[in-house]
Amino acid sequence: MTEKLLQYLWNYKIFQHFDFRDTEGNPVEIIHYGKWNTNAGPDFLDAQIKTKGLLIAGNIELHIRTSDWIFHNHSTDPNYQNIILHVVFLNDAEIDDLSRRNVPTLELKDHIDENVLWKYEKLVSGKTFIPCENIFNPAKIPIAFHEENILKKLDEKSLELEKSLDLHKNNFEAVLFHSLAYSFGLKVNAHIFRQIAESIDFSIINKIRQNEIQLESLFFGVAGWLDQPMDGQMMLWKREFEFIKKKFNITDLKFHPKFLRLRPPNFPTIRLSQLADLYYQHQNLFSKLIRAESTEELYHVFSPIKASEYWDCHFNFGTISKVQPKILSRDFIELVILNTVLPLKYTYHKYHKEEIAGEVLDFYRNITTEKNTITSGWKKIGLNCKNALESQSLIYHYKNSCTEKNCLNCSIGFKLLKESSNV
Repeated sequence: MTEKLLQYLWNYKIFQHFDFRDTEGNPVEIIHYGKWNTNAGPDFLDAQIKTKGLLIAGNIELHIRTSDWIFHNHSTDPNYQNIILHVVFLNDAEIDDLSRRNVPTLELKDHIDENVLWKYEKLVSGKTFIPCENIFNPAKIPIAFHEENILKKLDEKSLELEKSLDLHKNNFEAVLFHSLAYSFGLKVNAHIFRQIAESIDFSIINKIRQNEIQLESLFFGVAGWLDQPMDGQMMLWKREFEFIKKKFNITDLKFHPKFLRLRPPNFPTIRLSQLADLYYQHQNLFSKLIRAESTEELYHVFSPIKASEYWDCHFNFGTISKVQPKILSRDFIELVILNTVLPLKYTYHKYHKEEIAGEVLDFYRNITTEKNTITSGWKKIGLNCKNALESQSLIYHYKNSCTEKNCLNCSIGFKLLKESSNV
C-alpha cells in the first residue's frame, strides 16, 4: 500500500463495502468525499461527513498509518486545522491532538479488497512490456480511449506550436517550415534540421523558392557542405550560396547534419534536397496543407517530391552510386503528415477558434498503422491496430503512462483495479 494508492481508492470509492465506522465504533457516513488536492495541504478539500448526529464540513487527510500524522508534523501546521476526518489504511496509534479536536479516525484496511492491492503490486513491480501485461485484457480498453489520447497529444503539440508562433509573430508558414525541417531530419538530424531552418529568415525562402537550385544551395551551404567543392555541380551550388549569402546577409554560422547510423535514402543530403523540392513545387504549400479535406489530398502534395537530378546517382557529394530517383516513400509521407501536418492543422483552426477535432481524427483513421517495437509490443499482448489513430494512441499511451508506471492515472489501469475479480 502507498499513500498515492490510498488517495486513489478514496477518490474513486473503490471499496468492498461502505459501512464505515471510526476507530471508536461510531458510524461515519461520507456525504461528499472531497476534491482531490494535488498541491500542498490536506489530501481532500471541501468534504462532508455525518457522524454522531452531526453534519460536518471541512477537509480530509489520508495516511498509511495513523502515526504518520505525527511524523508529518501536521499538529503544528495551520493548513491542517480544518480536518474533519483522518483516514488511514492501518490504525497504529492514538493521536491526542485529533482526540482533543474530536476528529474521528477511519481505518480502511478491512474495506479494501486484497485483490486490488495484488493487482497494484503487479502493476508497479513488473518488468514486462507494460506494467499491467500479466492482467491486461484488450476488452478493458475504454470507449473513446484512442480518440482521447490523440486529442491529448494534439493539445500538447499545440502548446509547443503556440510558443513557436509567439516567437515568430504568428507566422504560420515559418512555423510550418521549421516543423517540416524537423520531420525531414528524422530522429538523427531532427534538431539540426530545425536549427538550419530557424537560422534562415522565412522571407528568404519565399523570395527564392521559385529557383530550386538556390533553395538547395542555401540548405547545403548552411549545412557546411559547400566549403570544398568536389565536382561541377557543387561548384554551382557554392556560387549560388555565396550570392544568396551576400544578398540576404546570411550568418556564417554552420550546422553539420550527421550521416552515422542512417540508411542512404535517409542521408541528410537527400532529405534536404527533397525539402527544397517541396518548397519549389508548392509555392502555396501552407494553404494546400491547411485546406486539404482528405488524407489523399495530403498524399498528393508530397508524392511528387523527389531529390534533384544530381541525387539520382549520388547519396553523398562526389561519390557515384546506382542510378535511382530519390522519392519520398509512402511511410515517410505518413510520418510527416502525422508529426507535422495534422498538429499544425489542428493548431491553426484552434487559433482561429474553428472546431476541427473530429475532422483531424478522421485523417488519423485514414492513415495506415505504424509498425515499430511499441506497436509490436501491443500486438503481442492481443491489441492490434487498425489504423494510425489507434497506433498513435498506443504509442502516446505507452510513452506517457506505461513507461512511467503511471497506472493510477491510466483509464485502463482504473478499470483493472476497480474490478475486484481476477482478469
